[in-house]
Formats: sequence, structure tokens, C-alpha cells
Amino acid sequence: MTLFASVWRTITAVLSFALIATTASLAQDASIDRLLNKLPPPEKLVKPPVQRAMEQPDPAFQDPIGRQTLQAIMTDNIPQALYLNRKLTERYPRSLGAQYLRGVMAWTVHQYGEASSSFRAATKIQPRYAPAHFGLAAVQGAQGHFAEAIPHLQRVIELEPKSYLPYFALSDCAWQLGRKEQSVQYARKATVLAPSVTDTWIELARAEKSLGHKEATLDAITKAAEVAPDSASMLAVVGYNYIDLNRVPQAIAPLQRAARLAPRDYLIQSQLGYCLATTGQVDAGISYLRKGASLEPNYGPVWEYLGLAYQKKGNHREAVKAFERATQLLPTRRLPWERLAEEYRAIGRVQDAERAAARAQSLPAPKTSSASKKA
Repeated sequence: MTLFASVWRTITAVLSFALIATTASLAQDASIDRLLNKLPPPEKLVKPPVQRAMEQPDPAFQDPIGRQTLQAIMTDNIPQALYLNRKLTERYPRSLGAQYLRGVMAWTVHQYGEASSSFRAATKIQPRYAPAHFGLAAVQGAQGHFAEAIPHLQRVIELEPKSYLPYFALSDCAWQLGRKEQSVQYARKATVLAPSVTDTWIELARAEKSLGHKEATLDAITKAAEVAPDSASMLAVVGYNYIDLNRVPQAIAPLQRAARLAPRDYLIQSQLGYCLATTGQVDAGISYLRKGASLEPNYGPVWEYLGLAYQKKGNHREAVKAFERATQLLPTRRLPWERLAEEYRAIGRVQDAERAAARAQSLPAPKTSSASKKA
């Protein structure tokens, strides 16, 4: 692959994810958001729709300034690349590649006016050049102008009807605008066009989640996990969603696989321990809960559920230690104080039990019974 083609593949892919990368941090669901914020490098996911154009020689990039521009990009010197690119477009104002590249570089350093002008120049040179239209959408999305981005994305669909990227971006724009049903529809279309791309299923899960469709969210995340069977994060979110639906036994299998893939992830280890202990596998549950506690000693819920597991075993002294730690980390949570009072009584510490019980009574009761079941 030539230097030019390598650079072009990378920048086009990066720009293709511009809207999503800009807004992913605003997702409402923490577990899904974590996945959205850990997208793999875009160039590994996207085959730029302009790859065929790269096979055609462009005089601008045979020029010494053009070669210097590409070299600056390869060394990640974006300000220098933009400076050289400006010179390049002055010398070759009718170069589609130079204008488009200038738009990408300007967008990268948040020079949105220049980026927009360069992308528009590219569309005047070649009106059917989809990446430039996507670039115009990216400029709007980067500024939070999601409604203004939509017409550009719709134009991309006209030009590249089999590309999932504009649908993916449209789903995000619709979600940001509160058009939740539309967000789901666009995300579903993206999964139809690119069923083997994990991120399309994650986007669908986020859209379904925003509508409160728990089963549909689980279905989408399960699909994502099937596409990426070795992703601990994906498997973990499947497990978390089963817990959220109070289907704890079904959470165990994906969490066990996730725990093997990510043995140092305290949350996965803790959640698996909770599920095992809850379904009667107390010894195995304690093992995973202890591991979670060792990986992150300041994670309060793991001590609470470790205390509950020891309580089931009748190991009162270990239960006391766990509940004491839980009350230190979760001083306003009622359940650990109640259980600590019970365990104090079990080992004869009556005064301590009375103090713990009084503290529990001073705290509000959980709003629902299910709230106390989640680690």
C-alpha cells in the first residue's frame, strides 16, 4: 500500500466516526456507554468508500508539498500538515483529494469554518463525492448541531446506499435530538447493512435502552457479543443486562466467560460472585467476591454481598468483617447496617448490634426490593 493510500484510509475512517466520537460520552447507560467509548481504531472497521479513488493518480500528491503533507500526517504533526495542505490547495485548487484532506485536517484541530469551506469545495469539484458530504455532517456534529447534520447524512445515503455509516451517525443524531424511535430505526438499518460490525449492535442497544426496551436492549447486546465472542466487556454487559432483568441464573454463563477473559476486572469478578452466591453456589460466589474485593478494596457493594454470602454460610465473624467494611464505604445504605446488627448479635456483641440497628433505622429504606438485589 502506498503512503498516500495508507494515510487516506486512516483519515477517511477517522472522519467517518466523527459524529459518534463527539457525542458518545453523553450516553445514558453507563455500561453501554463504556463500550461506545472504547471503539477499536476506526481504520480497522471501515473500508473507506473512496478507496477506488485512491487508485487514480492525483498530481497534487506527486508535488513535493503534497508528499510533505502526507509525511506530516504520518508523524502525527497535524498543525504542520494543515499548514502545508493550505499551500497545496492554493497550488491545486481543483484537486479533490487536497480539498478533502484540508477539510479533515481543519476538522481535527477544530477549525470548523475552514473545514466546512474545504468540504464544500470538494463537493463542487465532485458533487457525488460522499466522504465530503459526510465531512460536512461531521462539522455540524462536532459543534452539537445534530439537526443540521442530518441533511448531509441523508445525501450520503443517496450516494452510498449500502454504507452503514450514515445510518449509524443518523441514529446518534436522532438520539441526541430526542427522536428515540427514529434512532432505533436508523440503528436497525445499520445492523442490517453491517451485521458483523459490533458497533452497530451497540448503537441499537443504546437506542432501545433510551426507550426503556430492556428485552430489546439485551437482544442487541447479545448480538454484539456474538459478533465479538472474545470481548470481555461485551459479555459482561450481557450479564449485567440479565441481572437488570432479574434473570440472574442466565447472567452466570456470559460473566464466567468474561471473567476468564478479564481476570483483573474487579466489576466482572464481583458481579459473577454475586450471581453465583445468589443462585446457591455460595462457596464459588465467595471466591469471586473475594477476588473482586482484592482487586478494588474500595468498591462497597462487593463487601456487602460478600457479607451476605458469609451470612448464608453461617460464618458470622467473616460476615461482620465484610459488613463493617461495607458500612464504611456505603455509610448511607441501610441494608449493610441491618445485616451488621444481625451478625453482631450472632457473635454476642449486643451493644454494637444496638448501635448498628439504630443507624439502620435512621436511614431510608430501599425504594424497591429489586434495588437490593443488584451488585
